[in-house]
Amino acid sequence: MMHSTKTKHFHAEVEDGIATVWLERPERKNPLTFDSYAELRDWFGELKHTDDVKAVIFASNGGNFSSGGDVHDIIGPLTKMDMKGLLAFTRMTGDLVKAMIHCGKPIIAAVDGICVGAGAIIAMASDMRLATHAAKTAFLFTRVGLAGCDMGACAMLPRIIGQARAAELLYTGRSMSAEEGLSWGFFSRLVEAGKLRDEALALARQVAAGPNFAHMMTKTMLNQEWNMGLDQAIEAEAQAQAICMQTADFARAYEAFVAKGKPVFEGN
Repeated sequence: MMHSTKTKHFHAEVEDGIATVWLERPERKNPLTFDSYAELRDWFGELKHTDDVKAVIFASNGGNFSSGGDVHDIIGPLTKMDMKGLLAFTRMTGDLVKAMIHCGKPIIAAVDGICVGAGAIIAMASDMRLATHAAKTAFLFTRVGLAGCDMGACAMLPRIIGQARAAELLYTGRSMSAEEGLSWGFFSRLVEAGKLRDEALALARQVAAGPNFAHMMTKTMLNQEWNMGLDQAIEAEAQAQAICMQTADFARAYEAFVAKGKPVFEGN
C-alpha cells in the first residue's frame, strides 16, 4: 500500500516498507533550499523511530539527481550573513548527513544526470549508489570559492574512492563521470536510464525483505568502525552479533534452513 508522507519541500512516499524521496523543481535540476535541507534533516532524523520503513531510495527527478544548494535561494543570502548565521547553516547541512548516517535504515541513491554540490554529498552519504551512464557527480565547492571540506566530504569520500582521487575531485571541483564512479567504487553498478528506478526498487525490496534489526546493526557498525582500531572493531562486532543472535529472525532463519525453506524475516 502506498501513501505519501507529510512533507512540504520534497516528495516522499512509502510503499511496502520502502520510502522513496526526491527533490522537486526538475526545471532547476532539483536544487536544495534552506527549507528542504531542514525538512530532510528532520525527516531522516525521525526514521529511526519508524518501524514501517525498512529501506529508503533517494531518487532522481526529471533526469537529474540534484544541482545542490540553490544559487539564488541559498548562496546569495549566505554572502550577507554574519558568522553566527553561517555556522548555523553549515551545522544544519552537516546535521542532514548525520541524520542519514544514524537513521538506522539502508539508503540507496539512484543517481541520474546532474549530482553536484550538496546533491553529491547526499549520494555520498547513502549506503549504496546506483547510477545511469549520464550521471555527472561533482563536489564543486571550490567553484564558488569554498573549501572541499563540506558536510563530511573530506572524511567520507576518500574512504569510498581513495585519498588521491578524492583530493582531485575536491580540489578541482570537476565532474566524475559515471564510468569513473563505477571503476572507483562510488557506484556499485550502472543501469539504463529507463531502468534506474526499477533497479533501485528491486535492490530496496531485497534489503527490506531481510532481517531489518540486523541491517540496522550493520549500518551502525559500518559507521562506528571508522573510528576504531582493529581489536576494538572485532570486539564491537562480537557484541553486535551476539545481540543479533538473540533476535527471532535468527531463529526463523535456522528453522527455515532445517525445513529446507526460505526464512520470512520480521525485523525482530
